[in-house]
Amino acid sequence: MNIKLDKHDIVCYIVDTMYVDTATIKRKDKTYTRHLLRTSYRDNGKVKHKTLLNLSACSADEVNAIKLALKHKKNILNLSSLDNIETTLGKRIGSVWLLKSIAEKIGIPKALGSDQNAQMAMLQIIARVANQGSRLSAVRFAKRHAVCEILGIKKLNEEDLYENLAWLANRQEAIEKKLFCHRFPEKPPTLFLYDVTSTYLEGMCNELANWGYNRDKKKGKMQIVIGLLTGPDGLPVAVRVFEGNTADTKTVSEQVRSLAESFGVKDVTLVGDRGMLKGPQIKALPDDFRYITAITKPQIHNMLSKGVLQLELFDKTVCEVEDNGIRYVLRRNPFRAEQIASTRLSKQDAVEKIAAERTRYLAEHQRAEVEKARQKVQTKINKLKADKWLTATVENRVITVHKDDEALSETALLDGCYVIKSDVPKADADAQLLHDRYCDLENVERDFRTMKSVHLEMRPVFVKKKESTNGHVFVVMLSLLLQRKTEKYWSEMDITVEEGLDELGAIHMQEVRLGNACIQDIPKPNKIGRQLLKNAGVNLPSVFPKTIANVDTKKKLESERKRL
Repeated sequence: MNIKLDKHDIVCYIVDTMYVDTATIKRKDKTYTRHLLRTSYRDNGKVKHKTLLNLSACSADEVNAIKLALKHKKNILNLSSLDNIETTLGKRIGSVWLLKSIAEKIGIPKALGSDQNAQMAMLQIIARVANQGSRLSAVRFAKRHAVCEILGIKKLNEEDLYENLAWLANRQEAIEKKLFCHRFPEKPPTLFLYDVTSTYLEGMCNELANWGYNRDKKKGKMQIVIGLLTGPDGLPVAVRVFEGNTADTKTVSEQVRSLAESFGVKDVTLVGDRGMLKGPQIKALPDDFRYITAITKPQIHNMLSKGVLQLELFDKTVCEVEDNGIRYVLRRNPFRAEQIASTRLSKQDAVEKIAAERTRYLAEHQRAEVEKARQKVQTKINKLKADKWLTATVENRVITVHKDDEALSETALLDGCYVIKSDVPKADADAQLLHDRYCDLENVERDFRTMKSVHLEMRPVFVKKKESTNGHVFVVMLSLLLQRKTEKYWSEMDITVEEGLDELGAIHMQEVRLGNACIQDIPKPNKIGRQLLKNAGVNLPSVFPKTIANVDTKKKLESERKRL
């Protein structure tokens, strides 16, 4: 700004603005472009222009450089000292930004809330999908990835996340209800799948730890029992944790309460396996509840003996029988029948192998007791549950395995056969639909495999208190929702969720610093990264504001030293 006094002492303000004036002119078949460095100013209220320099002889890059300098002339960046610019590789951002964006689509952040505890819960969910491990590993994850910066977490340590588990457990039902309403805004489903699993514990200090039927076949390990309720799509709507010695049937009432009270659904059909929905549990269902389950092999034999079912009705296609208002859907799975027959043959081979080994031993050791050798073979038969059709006998110190063909035929009578039981009216579902809905329990089993294995790593369980255990399992359930949605987006690509997140996790922010000024630039991903983001409908920002989160992994260790 210049100030000029005229001879009449009238003050006039002249404001200069410098710019590059570019014009393109066409003359006949030729096009001409000229660039002028000009200034515009206001003199006594009139706008005037003045040409300072003709830049037409300059290259396009030189003209663009001058335009850039004029555009940022008031910026604190000193363009005359570009040699002092420092570029540093910042935190990873690609996988975290993607998971946070997908979580917003399925309503997880909205269900959690907006305070710091909600943001920490979101951090735990993202870390579980992308990294797995303990609360300490989640804090280490936050040191390498920009998760705190994206979620707005100012400070974080391991103790904060343990306290956050209790916060989650105390609000679990309310969060589940909000997610349920988000997934089914208009009409809630009427069919739900329910199954139970257990997971073993390292140590014996967990408040819910107890001895029980260990599905993981880990001897000498206490466990907890987990009940998972899913919608018809196999995606979870609620999860509950029970003491390790809780019978499967005793967990049903809690899930029925969740459906009736928390979600407020009516005219429900609950699908559970034969070990879950038995007579007492079926009788305890509310009046508007229906069920789909299966009956056991002894129950099938009993119904065959009474003439309610006939063996000829078991076929590759479903067949239905109704008795006392209850529908029974019969089917034989030929593939499963072949599997069982093959397993039975391998059992016989294993027993004969041991019999041959014991016979050789008796021949080489004349003082060895024959009955003890035979008993070892018989013990193997009993262990393989083949005692109905295999026996071990001894003659002249030679052990022989005998197969009872008649008993074997009776044992193999129902190979691959199963019967589904339901009270759903025919008008609502035909036999094939009942069969298919029962087979949907495979989706719940797949959920359990994902939750317990390397994908989400529910175990080992690094917590002790009941509230923390509930919160930990709830985090894994919410992570499963996020993992499944991501998997769906990438289903047409030849890539797993783990591989895709690893690819996007390679995208780092770049800190560009000049003096006291600092910006965080996010480079464009490679071809695979762009496709992953496109399929998920997610866009990475080009820049990210510089924020600092205080992430500390040493606080817990220091507090423990003070206690010691």
